[in-house]
Amino acid sequence: MRILLITDLYPVFEKERTTPKTLLNFAKSWETAGHEVSVIKPNFLLNSFLRKKPFYKTGKYGNVYNINYITPFWFNIENKLPEIETDLIIAHMPSGILFADKLGLPFVAGIHNSDIEVLTKPIYGFYFRAALEKALFRAELIACRSYVLRDKLLALYPNFRDKVFVAPSGIDAELIKPLRDKKLGRPVKVLTCANFKKRKNIDKLIYAMKGLEGFELTVIGDGDGRNDLQKIDSSVIFTGALSHDKVMEKMSESDIFVLPSVGETFGMVYLEAMASGCITVGTKGDGIDGIIQDCENGFLVYPTVEDIKQTLLSIKNMNSNELKLLREKTFATINKYTSESCGIQYLDEIFKFL
Repeated sequence: MRILLITDLYPVFEKERTTPKTLLNFAKSWETAGHEVSVIKPNFLLNSFLRKKPFYKTGKYGNVYNINYITPFWFNIENKLPEIETDLIIAHMPSGILFADKLGLPFVAGIHNSDIEVLTKPIYGFYFRAALEKALFRAELIACRSYVLRDKLLALYPNFRDKVFVAPSGIDAELIKPLRDKKLGRPVKVLTCANFKKRKNIDKLIYAMKGLEGFELTVIGDGDGRNDLQKIDSSVIFTGALSHDKVMEKMSESDIFVLPSVGETFGMVYLEAMASGCITVGTKGDGIDGIIQDCENGFLVYPTVEDIKQTLLSIKNMNSNELKLLREKTFATINKYTSESCGIQYLDEIFKFL
């Protein structure tokens, strides 16, 4: 099958650090399954500049066709289009969905947190909201990137229920460590990893652990707020940004991974932590909720200092049998979420409908 993926959330080259590889991983899994995948990347120059993404001229780069636009589809897009020969169009992110809708061909729309923001925030009411709504009504199917996003979308548009499914991400199966029956360290090693954006709530984690006996916190990442975060508690270990291999190594050495982030589409880092054997703590009502089941294969917290603190203390007080059962359930979960299995599941869901 010839699959055309339309999205701006796709690296032109794999070594790009500013573009997540979640959709690239889907494309790789489809290719492994024997499908032919090509990509159109509609790139709004202003948006690209504001997000500090690398600039590429309009043109073909391997299987990726990058198309630069100054304004978002307020004109005919066909003058920059390559010739399209495809059996299935899958479009992700607002730009990809609007682009696909302009083609006038059947397509599957992939919903991220950015799409929910366009549909709910007043700033997008002038143009984008109405255009995105129309595109979603015309889409053959809608693939939500998490269970939380599915519920948010259906709360807005309950009549989409019959054409909505969940398309979670997966990780490289080689990252999954063998199941280990280990005790918590002394001190209990807690890890977090993120860019220092406000919505990641790293400050709340640090405040929650400040003065908490028997714990050690390591923070991987960097950003403009690093100095302010370091002032909260001098005992916290800041490593700065690390390579992916080093991050995985740190996860394997840690007991608990905590990221009380909000506004996540999914959160691959949680899966990576689970794969490394960490007891993983995410945010209630956010991207990873639905894959992590609270107190079953991990924990979910409200992003407050007190809730984070109480959850950490609860984990520390778990007995060996409770820890063993939790790790077994975590291991069973993460083995269902490999890149290959999630890619196959994505297409299987489409084939059920089409």
